[in-house]
Amino acid sequence: MATYLGTHGSRIQNYTTDPDNPNTGEVWYNDTAKTLKFQYPNTTTSGSWSTGGALNTKRRYLGSAGTQTAALAFGGVDDTGPTVEDATELYNGTSWTEVNDLTTARQELGGAGTSTAALAFGGTPGLKNETELWNGTNWTEVNNLTTARKNIGGTGTSTATLAFGGNTGSYVANTETWNGSNWTEVNDLNTARGYLGGVGITTAALAFGGNTGSPVANTETWNGTNWTEVADLNTARAYVGSAGPSNTSALCFGGYSTGIAGVTEEWNGTSWTEVADLAVARYGVAGSGNVTAALAFGGYSPGGDTTATEEWTGAGAPIGAWASGVSINTARNAGASGGATSAAAVYGGGQGPAGSPVANTETWNGTNWTEVNDMNTARNGMASNGTATSCLGYFQDDPARSGKTESWNGTNWTEMNDLSQSVRQGGGLGADNTSALAYGGESAATHQLATTELWNGTNWTEVNDLNTARLNATGSGIVTAGLAAGGRTVSPGTTDLAVTESWNGTNWTEVNDINTARYLSGATKPVYDSVLIYGGYAAPNYKANTEEWNGVSWAEVADLSTARQGGGSAGTTASALYISGYLNTYTAATEEWSGSTITTKTVSTD
Repeated sequence: MATYLGTHGSRIQNYTTDPDNPNTGEVWYNDTAKTLKFQYPNTTTSGSWSTGGALNTKRRYLGSAGTQTAALAFGGVDDTGPTVEDATELYNGTSWTEVNDLTTARQELGGAGTSTAALAFGGTPGLKNETELWNGTNWTEVNNLTTARKNIGGTGTSTATLAFGGNTGSYVANTETWNGSNWTEVNDLNTARGYLGGVGITTAALAFGGNTGSPVANTETWNGTNWTEVADLNTARAYVGSAGPSNTSALCFGGYSTGIAGVTEEWNGTSWTEVADLAVARYGVAGSGNVTAALAFGGYSPGGDTTATEEWTGAGAPIGAWASGVSINTARNAGASGGATSAAAVYGGGQGPAGSPVANTETWNGTNWTEVNDMNTARNGMASNGTATSCLGYFQDDPARSGKTESWNGTNWTEMNDLSQSVRQGGGLGADNTSALAYGGESAATHQLATTELWNGTNWTEVNDLNTARLNATGSGIVTAGLAAGGRTVSPGTTDLAVTESWNGTNWTEVNDINTARYLSGATKPVYDSVLIYGGYAAPNYKANTEEWNGVSWAEVADLSTARQGGGSAGTTASALYISGYLNTYTAATEEWSGSTITTKTVSTD
């Protein structure tokens, strides 16, 4: 018989009565009443486009990568001249900034990846097979496509890319995969075409629209081995923009049909539905992001090539906003934390020009912060978990490193048994001071660790490792159902990560990435399948981005008022805190999140 865990990937919590303060997104089982109770956030009911910051260089047929708030635009053609472009621009959610150019100027090229790790391939003039890798600062030529071509489709990451379709003098169906080093030919599209849209990853992609000599509506889904024809677009068109994470969730916008189009359609894994049109109809438009938060930029409009950028807020996007709260007494960076918006605790952290560790502990009663008993050992960069009256602090960010663990009972700190090894900058999650999971970090011998340890209230025990070794990842959940997101590696070279992994009590499994790679973020703590992640740092900028996890994917929601890293965090997706942190200086600022109104549904299990 199928189980809830097997079907949905998360456990049902068992209570004899309903919890006093149930968490957003939580599912619980009442054995006595034989009921399942679900809570979920209200969301927007329709999608819309709004104006974003304009590109610096007007152009069409450009390549793209990234998310709505961290996008990369490269190449293309400007109708003044016309001029084939090598220009690259970076979008930060507000404005575009010119950064280092492509090595080879080109248009009608493919693109994939993020704003800090992207791939550009194919294009014209001539037929290009050149491939370039973007590391967040510069483009570097790497191994060429097997088949040189223009008007090519592409999707994936900088180390796992799918390139499909295009034109070599005639339209082709060729598909190639990139493994981070080389391109390999794999099975062809069913319909040869160019100027098509594409989204997804190398094991789950979608190709749609395009030109075979005239615009087409064909849609095909890729399962890692073969392409399969599925339901067509409602409006046949070529030169489209696209956004989306997989072959079950996509946007197609703009293009050329019988004229320049502003039509937007959304794919739900089965069929396409028309949603709100672009404000500026155009073709040759680039796109990034997903179905709840996408970006459309550039293209050819009725007035010529354009710099117009539009931001999409999709149906299903959670509702919420940040507002200023009461400041903490002691400004600090990387303070540990636990609790809810009605009762929280913040402890330790760094302060002053050298980031000197502090032992200060403060508690929050929903209105004010109060200084209470200090930790036994001043420490910066701890991992933490728990509530305002039952929490743990472990790890230490200094050259000596430490496995030291302290437990808080609401009044005093008590030194407990150490972690198995001395580590700094690790992550943690768990319900209280008797149950925790510590993962990742850096030891004296190893630059980034995948090590995971389980706390039973007395001792730490090593359990199965993370799939991706890292420092400064953010965690949420309990020891039987947790989530670790983001972080960084530091050798060889520092790389900011978007990797997300789920923990089922035994093993870690990679799931969908956060949209914005970063480390030292805050996150709501209590549950695995409804999480808010906010703030952090990814070179070269502090982040204000907030993303909400629904158990399957991340959606961009309202940004923090002040971008910063290393703040303490507490609460749920309905009501959260981001406390203190660092933005070129230490801050005492607190921000309060008001999430969507919660809808509750109860069903009988009889």
